[in-house]
Amino acid sequence: MLMPKRVKYRKVQRGRMKGSAQKGNFVSYGEYGLMALQPSWITSNQIEAARVAMTRYIKRGGKVWIKIFPHKPVTKKPAETRMGSGKGAPEYWVAVVKPGRVMFEIAGVTEDIAKEALRLASHKLPVKCKIVKKTDQKED
Repeated sequence: MLMPKRVKYRKVQRGRMKGSAQKGNFVSYGEYGLMALQPSWITSNQIEAARVAMTRYIKRGGKVWIKIFPHKPVTKKPAETRMGSGKGAPEYWVAVVKPGRVMFEIAGVTEDIAKEALRLASHKLPVKCKIVKKTDQKED
């Protein structure tokens, strides 16, 4: 699973996911991308499951880019523990995704294969997604 090699602080606060994505909101590397339409935390397991679904479908053809990385640790207290006694230990890692963020990109395959691979990947993620083309976007 994806996780940082080292972090400055072991435990972080939950934060808020207001507004839309300011970075990574257009297809930059590939030809087609999978864009989030809702804010959410996406775990490293979900990212890996989506990646596996895409690469299995395209069968060694094309190239896949993962444009999100789980930097945020999520802590959890053990089961049947009383309240208090501090914050729990880090349990898993999440990527914070805002609406408009392009999470995965694909290139080197035909349009119908790319769209089907991205559709399969979207079923592994906890957010509503849309498939975007590089040509559809307005250039700034």
